[in-house]
Amino acid sequence: MKQLVAVAPREAQLLEYEDRAIQPNEVRVKVKYASPKHGSELADFRGETPFLEEQYDPEWQMFLPRDPSEAKGVKFGEWNLGNQWVGEIIEVGSSVKDYALGDMVCSYGGIRETHIVNAVDNFRLRKVPAGMSWKNAVCYDPAQFALSGVRDANVRPGDRVAVIGLGAIGQIAAQMAKRAGASYVAVADPIAIRREVALQAGIDAAFDSMTQDIGLELKKATNKMGVDVIIETSANVHALQSALRGLAYGGTIAYVGWAREFKGGLNFGREAHFNNAKIVFSRAASEPNPDYPRWDRKRVEEVCWEMLSSGWIDCEHIVAPVVPFEESAEAYCEYVDQHPESSIKLGIIVDEQ
Repeated sequence: MKQLVAVAPREAQLLEYEDRAIQPNEVRVKVKYASPKHGSELADFRGETPFLEEQYDPEWQMFLPRDPSEAKGVKFGEWNLGNQWVGEIIEVGSSVKDYALGDMVCSYGGIRETHIVNAVDNFRLRKVPAGMSWKNAVCYDPAQFALSGVRDANVRPGDRVAVIGLGAIGQIAAQMAKRAGASYVAVADPIAIRREVALQAGIDAAFDSMTQDIGLELKKATNKMGVDVIIETSANVHALQSALRGLAYGGTIAYVGWAREFKGGLNFGREAHFNNAKIVFSRAASEPNPDYPRWDRKRVEEVCWEMLSSGWIDCEHIVAPVVPFEESAEAYCEYVDQHPESSIKLGIIVDEQ
C-alpha cells in the first residue's frame, strides 16, 4: 500500500507503508476520497513554518525555540500529506459498538490507502450519511475555520459583508454569511475560476484583486459607507490593506488566514487610523473559544458537519480539480504548491470501487 509523503521541502512522493493489527478500540478504513489543506499545510511543505525551529508553548502562549536535541516540527521523509478523507470501514475492533463493517466515515488524516482510527468516544470519526457528497465531507475542516470567522466577526442579518481570498475557507465563509442573512456579500480574489464558483453559489459581487481597487469598489457598492464585516482568508498583506480601505467606520475584520511575516505593503497610518477599524484574529482550533463555555471546538465541528451533511453548504465546485491517487504526488506539487491558481481545493480519488 502507498501513502503521499513530503520527502523534502516542496517535493512529494507516493511511498509504500505497512499496516499494523488494529486494537480493540479501533477500526480499519479503506480510503476512497481524500483532500489536503492549501494553507497551513502548504507552509509546512515549503519549509516556511515557524514550527520547524520553534514550537508554540501553550503555557507561555508564545513561540519559543525548540531544544537543539529535539526533532524539528516537520519530519520530511515521514510526513503523510493530507487533511481529510472519506472511506469504508473494513475491519472493526472487539470494543467498538458505534460503527460497523461497511459504514462510510470521514475523519482527519493523510492521503493514503487505509487508515486505522480510534472508534470509541471519537466524535471526529463522522458517519457519512447516504446522499452526502464526499466533496462536502472533505470540506469538514475548512468549514470550521469559515464558521469561526463568521462568528468572530459577529455577522448579523442585514450586514454587508466581504470575503477576501477564495480558497475553500473563503468560499464556505461567503456561503455562510449569505445564508445567515447578510444583505450583501462580495468576494475578492485574483483567480477567475474562484470568483466564478462564488457567483454560482449566489454571492452578490466578485472583484479581481489584481486589477481592481477592492477597497474603493466596496465603498462604491455601499454608497461610500463600506461593508460592516470583512473576512480575510488570504493572509496577503495587500489584501489586509484593501480590507482596511473597504471597511465601514467601526467595522470588523476577521483575520482568518495564517500569515507569514509582512515585509512591506501594510500602513496603519492610513484608513485604519481614521476609521476606528477592529481586527479580530480568528482561529477555530484555539481554546477556549471566544464564546466559551457555550461554544468550543467540538460544537463548532458538530455544527459544521450538520451544515455539510444537510447540504446547507455546497462544496461540489469547491473541490477542484479531482485527480486519481496515482497522480496525487504530481498533482499536489502542481495544484497546491506551484500553481495554486489552477485549483480551489484538490480532491483525490483513492479507490472509488
